[in-house]
Amino acid sequence: MVNKDQIKGVAKQASGAVKEAAGKVTGNKKTQAEGTAEKVAGKVQKGYGDAKEKIKGAL
Repeated sequence: MVNKDQIKGVAKQASGAVKEAAGKVTGNKKTQAEGTAEKVAGKVQKGYGDAKEKIKGAL
């Protein structure tokens, strides 16, 4: 089963990737860095959601 942290994490990763690409294309380092940070935050959130699911499955 998928929980909301997993969904939000994947969405944040996708949004960050788009923002990062837009920053690269336009040469805007700030936007690119924000996109990279958003992607990392999304990975962390998805990892948290994955861990929650593992714990639920173990109980």
